[in-house]
Amino acid sequence: MSADVIVVGSFMMDHTAYVTRRPEPGETVRGHGFRVSEGGKGFNQAVAAARTGAAVRILGRLGSDEFGGRFIDRLREEGIDTSGIEFDLELGTGVGLPVVDEEGENAIVVVPGANDGVTAAQVEACAPRIVSAKVLLLQREVPESAAVRAAEIAHEAGVFVVLNPAPAGPIHAFRGLVDLVIPNEVELTALAQGADIEDAAGALAADLGGCDVIVTLGGAGVLIVTDGIALSIPADLVDAVDTTGAGDCFCGSLAARLASGERLVAAAEYAVVAAGMAVARRGGAGSAPTLDEVLPHFVARRLARDCADPARLLRSVRSLRPGRLAERPSSCTTTMPTRDCEN
Repeated sequence: MSADVIVVGSFMMDHTAYVTRRPEPGETVRGHGFRVSEGGKGFNQAVAAARTGAAVRILGRLGSDEFGGRFIDRLREEGIDTSGIEFDLELGTGVGLPVVDEEGENAIVVVPGANDGVTAAQVEACAPRIVSAKVLLLQREVPESAAVRAAEIAHEAGVFVVLNPAPAGPIHAFRGLVDLVIPNEVELTALAQGADIEDAAGALAADLGGCDVIVTLGGAGVLIVTDGIALSIPADLVDAVDTTGAGDCFCGSLAARLASGERLVAAAEYAVVAAGMAVARRGGAGSAPTLDEVLPHFVARRLARDCADPARLLRSVRSLRPGRLAERPSSCTTTMPTRDCEN
C-alpha cells in the first residue's frame, strides 16, 4: 500500500523531567514530574501526520530491546506502516532526555543509538515506497547520507520534499533537493545570516537552490518566504504547558495537509492551529491533536477573521480548494515585502 507521507527519521524514548526552572551548569534542581514516552523527531512527525488524516509510513532503525518493541506497538496503534523499520542487534533504541520548565520551554539531550545505524543502503531498499508517496518528510536525527539519498530518490520522482533541519547543522548537501525547509528561529540563525528573520530566510532559500522556507516562531506563529514574498501567520494565544513536540506537530500536520492537496499557506495555518493545541498538553507525539479536534478551531479562526473583513471571505473560500503541492496561493501574492497572510 502506498503512503501519502513517508518519514525518514528517528526514534527516541523520551525520559522527560518537569521542573520549575531548568538548572544552571553545576546546579541540581528539584523536579515535580517525570514521564517516559515514545518520541524522536521522526516518530513525532509521523504521528502528527497520521492524526491529521494521512496514510503514513516511517523508515528508521530501532534497537532489539524493550524500547524498540514499545515503538512498534505504538506505531501500529497510530495506524502507521512499519515495513520500513529495521532492528539493530548492537545499538540500542535512541533515548531523549527533555527537561521542561514551568513556562513550557524545554532543553533536550539525545543519545541517538540505533538511529545512527540508518544507512543509504536501507533507504535504497525502500526506494519504491518513497517514489509512491506524495510527501517525503526529513529531519537531521539520522545520518546525513541516508537523508540525502532519500531526498535524491524523492526529488527525481517528483515527490514533494520537506526538510526540518533539526538539530541545527550544515545542510548544503540538500541543495536542489528540497521543496520546503522548516527551521525554527534558532536553527535559522545557525544556517543563514541576514539583517532580520525575513532576510535570513531568503538567504537560506537561495542557499538551498530556491526552495520555500517556513520559520517557526513559537508563540509568534510562523513566517513563510515563498517566491521572494514574506507572509506571516500569527499563532493563537494559548497557555503553554509543554513545547517539546510543538515543532514536530507543525511539520507532521503540514506534511499531511500538503499531501491532501491543500495549498502551502492554508496548510501552514492549519499546522499553526494544531501546534498551538499541542503545546497546551504534556508530551511529544502524544500531544498532537487529531484532524477532528483541529478542524473546528481552524474553521472558527478563519470565519472570525473573514467576518471582521467580509472582503476576505471570497479569497478564503478559494484558498480552501485543493491545489498542486508546488502551486502558490494567488490570493497571497503582493508587491509588499511583508504582510499578514490573508489566505
